[in-house]
Amino acid sequence: MVFTKEQVLQALSHVEEPDLKKDLVTLNMIQDIHIEGNRLSFSVILTTPACPLKGLIENACRNAIAHFISKDIEVNVNMTSRVTSQKNTGVPGVKNIIAVASGKGGVGKSTVAVNLALALSKSGAKVGLIDADIYGPSIPIMFGLEGARPMATQENGKTRIEPIEKFGIKLLSIGFFTDPNQPVPWRGPMVSTAVKQLFNDADWGELDYLVVDLPPGTGDIHITITQTFPVTGAVIVTTPQNVALADAKKGIGMFMMDAINVPILGVIENMAYFTPAELPQNKYYIFGQDGGKKLAAQLDVPFLGEVPLVKSISESGDAGVPLVQQDNSVTANAFVDMAQQVAQQVSIYNARGVVDKNVVNN
Repeated sequence: MVFTKEQVLQALSHVEEPDLKKDLVTLNMIQDIHIEGNRLSFSVILTTPACPLKGLIENACRNAIAHFISKDIEVNVNMTSRVTSQKNTGVPGVKNIIAVASGKGGVGKSTVAVNLALALSKSGAKVGLIDADIYGPSIPIMFGLEGARPMATQENGKTRIEPIEKFGIKLLSIGFFTDPNQPVPWRGPMVSTAVKQLFNDADWGELDYLVVDLPPGTGDIHITITQTFPVTGAVIVTTPQNVALADAKKGIGMFMMDAINVPILGVIENMAYFTPAELPQNKYYIFGQDGGKKLAAQLDVPFLGEVPLVKSISESGDAGVPLVQQDNSVTANAFVDMAQQVAQQVSIYNARGVVDKNVVNN
């Protein structure tokens, strides 16, 4: 049979991107259309390789061709991606900065940051991770890089730090530059300078997402980063009990202040329940139930999911091989699902503003 490129575009104009609420043709997401006899191939350019709706969109495209042109067409759909960016992040080559924060310590923020970064990378995205927790850097331990030191090069008379690469992501931590056995009494100006160097003096290359593990609370580092670098959005980590929720609420409030104005990508509830290995169907809500979910609903921000309290999470971090990198357990898959939702929220946020034409309209 004979059909044209125009007919293909017309058929695919009936396929809506579920999050962006516009059709794929209007969003310039259909490219590389090739027709040979009754065989058709084209590419769908998603806004993130971690898109949780990839299968749904591909099926909708196939159904549109069958319905509006012919069921006899042999269709090959290449599902690919080009991560969007709404604004210049201030870090060359970095499209989006994602801050992972908590109102208080001890809620597993670093564990969440590490596993989210790895899950984004496993989806096919280019990912970096900054350990900006000056007072308690944990990335060296969680990646088995204690004692590691980044390489440095000279470029136009300026020193450039080479992030350490492991498990497919680029890493920098203040812990790479200090003695883990010695306390470092940081003053405010010293903290700001050190943190900025992790962004400005590093050769990050091309990254879709730079995940930043912030220290607990709402202090100098948070203000320095959010006012120096346009952060795409923040993920808030909490546990279910009221004392953690109260501090998480303050953390969300800080990002929503007019002087900071960082979108909240969502809330993650860590240590949501305990599940014994021998009884995986049993859930014991030892810290309370649905606290993070209720907080997200109260503040009208996305709830990204729950992470159970299981021994393997802490064991994997202590062993230097984070959980997402190890297995396909229910907990590891939960991090993958949450990473997809974070990427989804980044895409939605970027679509609301003026999208960088150099990123989307190549």
